[in-house]
Amino acid sequence: MARQPENKPAEKFSSEDSTLIRELALLLDETSLSEIEIERAGLRVRVARNITVAATVPAGIQPAASAPVTAAPAASAATDLASHPGVVPSPMVGTAYWAPEPGAKPFIEVGTKVSVGQTLLIIEAMKTMNQIPSPRAGTVTQILVEDGQPVEFGEPLVIIE
Repeated sequence: MARQPENKPAEKFSSEDSTLIRELALLLDETSLSEIEIERAGLRVRVARNITVAATVPAGIQPAASAPVTAAPAASAATDLASHPGVVPSPMVGTAYWAPEPGAKPFIEVGTKVSVGQTLLIIEAMKTMNQIPSPRAGTVTQILVEDGQPVEFGEPLVIIE
């Protein structure tokens, strides 16, 4: 987030620049966006937040209470899921929903058999509901996002085997 006019060395932030950055950071919080970038009058500012992916436990499985949880295994688990051959990645940034409307039956559940093109979930992006179709036939073995959870491009959504 440095001010770098073209062909000039980096300059110190002015109070106006600091105010702009604070306003952009507040906008991130208010809108649940993960990053914002603007360019105005030779000033380019990008404000981003770190997003961590949390592993979910399928319903009916209780995690061991005595097992300590560390960040390194969770990160490697997320990496393992992203390279899984049955993963369905998010094609866009937005908010994932399991059902067509609040209170409605979810499109899929763990154990659901799906066919090619069947709607798995919806991702809302810029007030538009985008149906995410199944790229393959099989059985849903894991749903990796919570209902109403913000998702990033390429983030694993579902595992179909």
